[in-house]
Amino acid sequence: MAPPIKSRNRRSSSTSSSYTSTLTTLLFIALCVLGVWMLTSNSVASPKTRSAVDTSASTTNDFSSNDEQNDRTTTTNNNNDDDNNKKNRLDDSTSESTTNANNNIDDSISETTNNDLTSETTNRVFGDNPGKLPDDAIKSDDANNHERPKQQRKSSFAQNQEPRNSNNDPKNIVLEKDEVSAKGNIEDENQNAKGDQQQEVQDEANQQQLREDKGETEVMEKEQKKMPEQENESREEAVSVEKPKQEIKRRKSRKELKRQWSTQRDESQGEKERQNVNESGGSSSSSNVVVDQEGKDFKWSICNVTAGADYIPCLDNEKYLKTSHRKHFEHRERHCPEDAPTCLVSLPNGYKIHVPWPGSRDKIWYHNVPHVKLAEVKGHQNWVKLMGEFLTFPGGGTQFIHGALHYIDFLQKAQPDIEWGKHTRVILDVGCGVGSFGGYLFERDVIAMSFAPKDEHEAQVQFGLERGIPAISAVMGTQRLQFPSRVFDLIHCARCRVPWHEEGGMLLLELNRVLRPGGYFVWSATPVYQTLEEDVEIWKQMKALTKSMCWELVTIKNDTLNQVGAAFFRKTSSNECYEQREQSQPPMCKDDDDPNAAWYVPLQACMHKLPAEQTERGAKWPEVWPQRLQKSPYWLNDAEGEKLSTQNFAADSVRWKNIVDELKAMGVDWSNVRNVMDMRATYGGFAAALKDLPLWVFNVVNVDSGDTLPIIYERGLIGMYHDWCESFSTYPRTYDLLHANQLFSNLKTRCKLIPVIAEVDRVLRPGGHLVVRDELSVIDEVENLIKSLNWEITSKTSRNQEGLLCAKKSFWRPGP
Repeated sequence: MAPPIKSRNRRSSSTSSSYTSTLTTLLFIALCVLGVWMLTSNSVASPKTRSAVDTSASTTNDFSSNDEQNDRTTTTNNNNDDDNNKKNRLDDSTSESTTNANNNIDDSISETTNNDLTSETTNRVFGDNPGKLPDDAIKSDDANNHERPKQQRKSSFAQNQEPRNSNNDPKNIVLEKDEVSAKGNIEDENQNAKGDQQQEVQDEANQQQLREDKGETEVMEKEQKKMPEQENESREEAVSVEKPKQEIKRRKSRKELKRQWSTQRDESQGEKERQNVNESGGSSSSSNVVVDQEGKDFKWSICNVTAGADYIPCLDNEKYLKTSHRKHFEHRERHCPEDAPTCLVSLPNGYKIHVPWPGSRDKIWYHNVPHVKLAEVKGHQNWVKLMGEFLTFPGGGTQFIHGALHYIDFLQKAQPDIEWGKHTRVILDVGCGVGSFGGYLFERDVIAMSFAPKDEHEAQVQFGLERGIPAISAVMGTQRLQFPSRVFDLIHCARCRVPWHEEGGMLLLELNRVLRPGGYFVWSATPVYQTLEEDVEIWKQMKALTKSMCWELVTIKNDTLNQVGAAFFRKTSSNECYEQREQSQPPMCKDDDDPNAAWYVPLQACMHKLPAEQTERGAKWPEVWPQRLQKSPYWLNDAEGEKLSTQNFAADSVRWKNIVDELKAMGVDWSNVRNVMDMRATYGGFAAALKDLPLWVFNVVNVDSGDTLPIIYERGLIGMYHDWCESFSTYPRTYDLLHANQLFSNLKTRCKLIPVIAEVDRVLRPGGHLVVRDELSVIDEVENLIKSLNWEITSKTSRNQEGLLCAKKSFWRPGP
């Protein structure tokens, strides 16, 4: 119900009088404030405090509009106070517009920084902090110090009339008591700083110009990208003004805060990187970027292949595997990528330094070769078993489930002429499985060149190499094996699943090529001792084929313990048998067909003639072991000017005589070395010098070098032909020491070094050593490449224009 009219008029009169009185009071206060401002014309309130006043007023107005009928008088008073505050802001608008804009910029830049500070840091006061604001209210305002013309500063004033900070931002709300305290502190300090502020401002302007010249503004521009678009536009219109002394101090303290946080962040990241590298055995100081031979930057990366940690580039060519024929196992032969890989193979999760020999013959770390299929399929035959964190090898095989040693002794008793370790030193084990046969032959001073394809029997060759047993991944398909002719003393096949009798005996004729005249072929397979119809038919064909090849079936013996049998065939040692055959099947090879050619040479169903003269290689059996190791082959040509001669052979042996002590002085721990590769062997002198150590050496003769591989086999050592412009046929992480003598300078004329170094990294085990002897310029180039892999350089010397470098591989792998 409305009150009487009289009462309304009386209230209206009273209100009018009160309103006049209020205006008079406000005018007086405004004049006082104007006078104070003129005395302290350069003073400004804290940007945070001023922003808080605007925010508080705006918040009050919003609340008033929602409850207008109940609090109209209060709203009117607040609006009047707000008008006075606006008037004060008009007087010092030039100063506040810049400060407010800078503060908003600093809020965006420093938000993440202050969130990461500890509580102890938050409670501290940096510099002259008016009102002792919390640290989250102290932001860097270095981003806006560019002075602008006076006219431009005035134009920016109007756009700073309204608060720039959002009312919804809780960080912009400051209690009123903090506002009053901040204003009082500012005024007091401004009185003391008045005499010095002009000089401070000039110094700050000069410093700002220097920072711009040095490019520090580029850093600020990057930080500005984090700000909202509206704040970026405001910042472009904001102007720099003279700042009092406490503002300069506060800015310096903010710089210190940023530097402190940046330092803590960098140290934290650096420590994390060091921990990651230390866990992987690498160094954090080396760069992963190198310059290739074309002058372009190159960065290492992990191979993105389905084979993962087991990647063999020339055997895992996915492009070829999709279209290859499989009738003759073509898909398991070498088919290298068009461009040699420059990526690095990843490590299996949980990889460890390998178990040292001789313990590795019986067990290896499961995580180093994490495959269990063979344990599931062949566990009952004692191939391999999973025992906790180890894969164990009881020494069995398909034909010798009760152990390889018993089987080896059985073969010796069946044919005493074998004489393990004396007459028979170097053998070829076809379809070697996990390598147990070759692994136990070391006890008989016999070294086996074992091979098997990378097929559904996963990791069989990888198991052998991890155990410390010589092996390569290869298959008998459509091409010759990468060995010279007439070099193996004995060839062994125990259920190797090779169809010897098919295709005119082509695969068996390849064994005939590499078998030494008078050497044995030992075949332990079901056709030898079982009477199933299929086995009987195969045996019939094998007897006819071997007879036509002039192989003598010496004996067949049965092993009662393992319930298997073995047939012993001996190759003829003269051409008479070939000439007396009723049918020339298989035919003799053409005279111009080099029997030693073995690098990508197609198989042929033919036989090569044997040596006719006693001075030719293969006419005589080598000396017994170990005399054959140091004796020059009888057939080595001593003709004047001949590169391969007994004099060079002797000089090569002398050269490597002290290699064990030399490499020990360079940081090589021989107790951790089992698998060794001489990447560019000549006469095998390097391997011969290591004879007394419990290790074996794989000798690689480059295809563009002299054919010295027959000499190496004559000495009772093993090796194969290879071109290091391609990948080697072995699993990753299979050698403990690689020796490269004059290799890289030779390769530079034919291929790039980065793919070669990538292959070296693939083949070498973590913790293994690379020893390089080469020209000084090449040594430096190789050193830079292996440093980019975070390897440790353990030794580097030079003498007579030749450099010697020894490096140790780390566990480092590049990140994603």
